[in-house]
Amino acid sequence: MRALPTVETQFFTFAKSPEDAFVLESGDRFGPITLAYETWGELNADRSNAILLFHALTGSQHAAGFNPAVQGCEDLWTEECQIGWWNDFIGPGCALDTDRYFVICINYLGRCYGSTGPRSINPATGRPYGGAFPTVTVRDTVDAQMRLLDHLGIQCLLAAVGGSLGGMMVLELATRYPERVRCVIPLAAGHHATTLQRLHNFEAIFAIEEDRNYNYGDYYDGDPPRMGLMLARMIAHKTFVHVDVMEERARGEIVQAEDDLKGYRLRHQIESYMLHQGKKFVQRFDANAYLRILYMWQNFDLRARFNGDAVEAFKPCRHQRYLVFSIDSDVCFWPEEQEELCQALKMADVPYQHITVHSDKGHDSFLLEPRFYAPYLSYVLDETWREIQAGQAAGDRAK
Repeated sequence: MRALPTVETQFFTFAKSPEDAFVLESGDRFGPITLAYETWGELNADRSNAILLFHALTGSQHAAGFNPAVQGCEDLWTEECQIGWWNDFIGPGCALDTDRYFVICINYLGRCYGSTGPRSINPATGRPYGGAFPTVTVRDTVDAQMRLLDHLGIQCLLAAVGGSLGGMMVLELATRYPERVRCVIPLAAGHHATTLQRLHNFEAIFAIEEDRNYNYGDYYDGDPPRMGLMLARMIAHKTFVHVDVMEERARGEIVQAEDDLKGYRLRHQIESYMLHQGKKFVQRFDANAYLRILYMWQNFDLRARFNGDAVEAFKPCRHQRYLVFSIDSDVCFWPEEQEELCQALKMADVPYQHITVHSDKGHDSFLLEPRFYAPYLSYVLDETWREIQAGQAAGDRAK
């Protein structure tokens, strides 16, 4: 394992005045907004080598390296958070080669790892926003990140990359700002929320909001809705990891009495494993932030802006190159979702390559098995980079 360089989270604040307020999809005006982000590699002179990486459901801006602490969220920044979640993909000679590319990852608006969210102080009250924090959509999240790209002077991305919910963000960016990205890489994602996803998400929302400590999101002066958040995570976790992998991991669990249960006695290692996952999660995440993610996912449908027609959504993207990944054992974003996406790309005459990864690890494969993804990522990014350089050379000759 290569040594992990220490990285530091940076912060960008905008919408500092009522005149410059950020307009949400709902029409509400909001601000100020701070986005937490990290970068790897160097931005070149013409700012053409940038890759925007979108994190998954409960991820953070910390995709690679070692980060011991993040200002403002020290209580949630557990040891699990300190190691980058895509270490083996980012770095010199890796798929996202930092000798060539400038990689940036931004914590989403409404989350809890340094970006403005429900835990942040509302300047109008001097107290945390709590339940008063607005509902944020995928469009709002992407629009906010564009403000940071503008600040950095990045007009067109070499690539946008993201897995799971991050893949939804990638597709939103590609269709909402088609002129601002060349290569589009969603991993294990879809272009709309499915019925099964909405059911799982609703179960998780119900679990949190019915916790006796939830108090409509205003719980920061008391006990948090710990049990509801634990249950919400357990509901989701069983779609992220293949059942065979869960059984294998559970073999090391010790079945013992559990104070969080009112009468039931744990009878199997898989129960201990799942309870452990829930307990570990509540140490590093905020329930209000988790609800905002779920609300966002529930409302996502790329087709909505185009009268339900995905083909129309992708017609402005014909100059882009797509690399779509499916995982054959995925039960969170089923492979049929990527097939539907690719059919829309085909009908819109958008160039794409569709890779199906054969893995026994389920949805989380894109986080755990770089060997299945890195060769394709490297190839497509390299080809896109060559095209950009060739275009620049042709432009220079024309002058």
